[in-house]
Amino acid sequence: MEIAKVTVPHANYLSLKEKIGYSLGDSASNLYWKTFEFFLVIFYTDVFGLPAAAVGTMLLVTRVADAAADLVMGSIADHTVMRWGHYRPYLLWGAVPLAAAGVLTFTTPNLGAGPKLLYAYITYSALMLAYTAVNTPYSALMGVMTTNLNERTSLSSIRFVGAFASGLFVQYFTLKLVKLFGQGSDARGWQMTMVLYGFVAIVLLQICLVSTRERVTPSRKQKANLQRELCDLFNNRPWWILVGVQLLTVSAFAIEGSVSAYYFKYFVKRQDLLGLFLASNGLAYLVAVLVTSHLARLVGKKKLFIVTLGIGSLVMGLFSFARPSDVALIFVLQIISSFMLGFKSPLVFAMFADTADHAEWRTGRRATGLILASAIFSTKIGMAIGGWLFGVILAYCGYVANVEQAAHSLRWIILSMSWIPCALLILATAAMVLYQLDDIIMEKIEEDLKLRRVENGG
Repeated sequence: MEIAKVTVPHANYLSLKEKIGYSLGDSASNLYWKTFEFFLVIFYTDVFGLPAAAVGTMLLVTRVADAAADLVMGSIADHTVMRWGHYRPYLLWGAVPLAAAGVLTFTTPNLGAGPKLLYAYITYSALMLAYTAVNTPYSALMGVMTTNLNERTSLSSIRFVGAFASGLFVQYFTLKLVKLFGQGSDARGWQMTMVLYGFVAIVLLQICLVSTRERVTPSRKQKANLQRELCDLFNNRPWWILVGVQLLTVSAFAIEGSVSAYYFKYFVKRQDLLGLFLASNGLAYLVAVLVTSHLARLVGKKKLFIVTLGIGSLVMGLFSFARPSDVALIFVLQIISSFMLGFKSPLVFAMFADTADHAEWRTGRRATGLILASAIFSTKIGMAIGGWLFGVILAYCGYVANVEQAAHSLRWIILSMSWIPCALLILATAAMVLYQLDDIIMEKIEEDLKLRRVENGG
């Protein structure tokens, strides 16, 4: 039977230094991801000058196309063999293209409507492909740094400390940086802000590269066979459930994240508070991530996921009752819902890594890159669906940029902030009940895989 083997002694335990070094890779990625989540749509409609419907369609088309590339990238990384390993080389190779594509995407050309839309398609597609080339191998790296379930949850939690710390910076400082660099020109401000983010991302990715090690590798007997690996993947029921949950949750986050800028600009009419509002989101997420590993050990990943996601979704629905003057209430709802929803990311990525072990246990083949790529795939599809839906909502409600919004438009902006994402998150909570890989089953799988490796001289 083809199995994985541990190539370095004491592979189960990781130093805090290595965990922090790994987390910096997601700090780099989130300089871009959080910019997409909170500012991309309003950049394209209010600065770049595209119609909302065109933006929604573009995000759907480009993200779906790019998401398919994640699965290919995961398989390519699985079968890359270099002295740095399977996944770490891409942190080096992809850093500069990612930074360059980020600057081009947030550059506003002096073109007509048609050529400008084409420019947006090309540059945003290039940015997402560069992001894939970095983030897919980076995510897979977590699955081969350790086989210990608690260490993996801890690594995932610390990873998202880095991610949300970076996201907090983006949420609070991005608009301030745009104003500082732009000096009255938002187009110039966005371009120079992305130059800064690109430089920082390059540095963080190189620190991640030199700080981490790959310890779990496929058996040398395992030959590249994408068709068989995809077949194994599609017959993995826990994987299907996680993909569905990720699609629903990320779609909800994409809608709520995109509408925040519109909500404060046109409903609350306090755009100056947006940075602080988004920062409260990031801080609440960060606190949740810091306690995720401890709580998961106490109650189990699955139970913690269901309880926190369910509560967070219901709290999000309460935004529908806030008035423009209820600023304190709006912030309280944001902090509570964000804290509850903050457990989701470290838990779901740890669970995707668990499904890689489960697949190896069932089939004897390990395809960590492909499985973790599918997590990124479902994330991007979720972002595509959420971004497209929000674009459709803006078009349907008659949104016109930079003018006073009609009551109908404001009603749909409020729904996008409350009940629409709430409904998607409730569906995700219900789907998670069907997930069967709880901690008891995973501990048995871990022990079985250890015995197999010992028997095969791993």
